[in-house]
Amino acid sequence: MGCQELDETILRAQLRKSKLIVVKVGASSLSDENGRIDFEKMNSICVEVSNLRRQGIDVVLVSSGAIRAGKAIISDSIKNNEISSLQAFAAVGQVLLMESYRDIMAGKGYRIAQILLTWDDFRSKTRLKNLINTIQTLLSLGVLPIINENDTIAVEEIKFGDNDTLSALVATHLGSDLLIILSDIDGLYNGDPGLPSSKLISFVPEVTQEIESLASSTHKGFGGMKTKLKAAKMVTAMGIPMVIANGRESGILERIINGERVGTLFGPRVKNEK
Repeated sequence: MGCQELDETILRAQLRKSKLIVVKVGASSLSDENGRIDFEKMNSICVEVSNLRRQGIDVVLVSSGAIRAGKAIISDSIKNNEISSLQAFAAVGQVLLMESYRDIMAGKGYRIAQILLTWDDFRSKTRLKNLINTIQTLLSLGVLPIINENDTIAVEEIKFGDNDTLSALVATHLGSDLLIILSDIDGLYNGDPGLPSSKLISFVPEVTQEIESLASSTHKGFGGMKTKLKAAKMVTAMGIPMVIANGRESGILERIINGERVGTLFGPRVKNEK
């Protein structure tokens, strides 16, 4: 076994000790091809989160899907993609998104809480402190915090633009043990994921320029692999490992926590002294 494989084996085994994880779920992992919320997909994610909670692991969910869900409902009334239209989609879709999470998690014995954020919440020390205190209080009460960008009011100056960056900020400020980004592909590939010749990269010890060159800026959603690698650089610099994995795979969260070799693991550059 090579040195890199040994490092990966050790790091994956250490994931079993995680007590607080942030999970980012992309819109494609929650909706069908028409953008409507896929309750079977959402239920699958909620089952896994519930199982982790029963194991004593605190979970903070960063969930996309509001704009896509809203567009599926009122797209006939709005034909353009101006910022005001996207904000309207978000306003309609966020309600449905949270209602769906609430009803599914209630059936599993858990309450949820909604937190909508913009860059300003991280720029202000007071607001950031209040945010962290609120999340920690919710977790202590056994409530699942579900975070999303506040797309309804966000303008260019305060937008994250993608929930990958938002999830990385949440993970670093909470001092989480792990960030998991669930996508519609298995992880980072050494080429176009659609080509049979491309291979999944199981372990990335450091996000180098060579690794960044593998990312494509083209993607169906607002965030692609480029934003995920940016998130990886942010959290690993703070001693937090990150995994990109396919949200459609059964039991994916528990498999990651159990140290199984799935997805792409990004190793922390410094030791987390939490």
